[in-house]
Amino acid sequence: MQNNSNQAVKKVVVAGGGTAGWVAAAALSKRLKGLVEVVLVESEDIGTIGVGESTIPPVQLFHNILGIDEQEFMRATDATFKLGISFENWGQIGDRYIHPFGTTGKGSFLTDFQHYFLHGQKLGVEASFGDYCYELQAAKAHKFGKSATSNISYAYHLDAGRYARFLRTFSESHGCRRIEGKIASVTQHQNGDIKSLLLASGEEVSGDLFIDCTGFRALLIEQTLQTGFVPWDHWLPCNKAVVVQTESAATIPPYTRAIAHDSGWQWKIPLQHRVGNGLVYASDYLSDELARQRLVDGLETSALFEPRFLSYQTGQRKKFWNKNCVALGLSSGFIEPLESTSIYLFMNGVVRLLRLFPFDGVRQALADEYNQQSISELEKIRDFIILHYHQTERTNSPFWNYCRTMQVPDSLAHRMELFRESAHAFQSGEEMFRLESWTHVMLGQRLQPNSYHQLVASLPEQELRQHLQNIRDTIGRAVEKLPSHRDFLRQYCPANDK
Repeated sequence: MQNNSNQAVKKVVVAGGGTAGWVAAAALSKRLKGLVEVVLVESEDIGTIGVGESTIPPVQLFHNILGIDEQEFMRATDATFKLGISFENWGQIGDRYIHPFGTTGKGSFLTDFQHYFLHGQKLGVEASFGDYCYELQAAKAHKFGKSATSNISYAYHLDAGRYARFLRTFSESHGCRRIEGKIASVTQHQNGDIKSLLLASGEEVSGDLFIDCTGFRALLIEQTLQTGFVPWDHWLPCNKAVVVQTESAATIPPYTRAIAHDSGWQWKIPLQHRVGNGLVYASDYLSDELARQRLVDGLETSALFEPRFLSYQTGQRKKFWNKNCVALGLSSGFIEPLESTSIYLFMNGVVRLLRLFPFDGVRQALADEYNQQSISELEKIRDFIILHYHQTERTNSPFWNYCRTMQVPDSLAHRMELFRESAHAFQSGEEMFRLESWTHVMLGQRLQPNSYHQLVASLPEQELRQHLQNIRDTIGRAVEKLPSHRDFLRQYCPANDK
């Protein structure tokens, strides 16, 4: 596959703004400065989804690659720190567990920590798996602290609209040129490659490589190139959300709340000056009006605007890179916001493009490698999300009965059976979610292993008890020294009033 004249890629056109568009523009304009011209086309008349307000730790690495100052970023985006996600009512109504960032316990080269934990349980050690995680205990205590020498693992809650504006300023300072205008149509070369974007104003924006950040419209990758889509709604039946922002609450917990209801789940994301709220649901099981009422009834502070509805379909494009177009963000596919992976996927998609950038012209081998990596990554994240719905004991609604009894992908069925039989969890390749993430969710949602690795039974009982106690004591002392999350924010990165 080659572009129309086999020319080198000297100009990249990003179609669409929002978080995905400006993430792409920021990375390309910073890292390819002097090598490639970067242009972004967006219209202020077209709204963005703007609900991706919760992130995961690799966001820090992306910011480091770009040289973004953390305090400046956090002040500009009303950001708070995030140590994990609190899952409520997922395994059973009344259940609560936290899926934390960071490590849990301390295992050995041959035996992961959950085996020591399970053996301790058998011996009568009364502690939960989360008692062995520093980040989880800090989250429960609403505490946070960091220093140049600390190793706490964290992410951010942020205002998505402010974040896009922050990245726009950053991108333009590194040479990205923004063009205001609605894309009226797309022109193609004879071989099918995209030639240019025709704007409603009559302006034509040509380029060598195009990044489709047009959201669910997928104007380039699908409407123009007809790449094809693989739906996942038979595994992830939620297809709508109703969202609203509310005034700030009395507390600012350093975690996202994900609260299951009878037809989906509800999120609460604490920022410095407000709270983001959303109710995710499956329209086959819940009407829009009941979803809206359920969201409003669950608000803890006053709404800042009328709730608005979003519709989506879970799944992915058959190709993320097709001809001279790379889909990034919602145009490439969508899982759902349950584990806060959207912004990470925007970032990793553009980092992957930088690694495989077609300086000498678009080549099939580059596109094939990009697609293989992207599809593999998204399918592994998909399996992790499905786990939350499928591993439940809830029987109180048709929605949960469907999720509990549905046939899941073979790759997920294998992981669950492996853990059920022998307590083994694993992380493959560059997989996003570590074995500890899988373990926290499986245990948190009542997947209890039938056995565990017997190497741990060779430890003298008192030595194991002491090992487990030492971990808990060390964590307890460290958490005790931390300031409250609110106090640390006030000192470290008070939000800009704008």
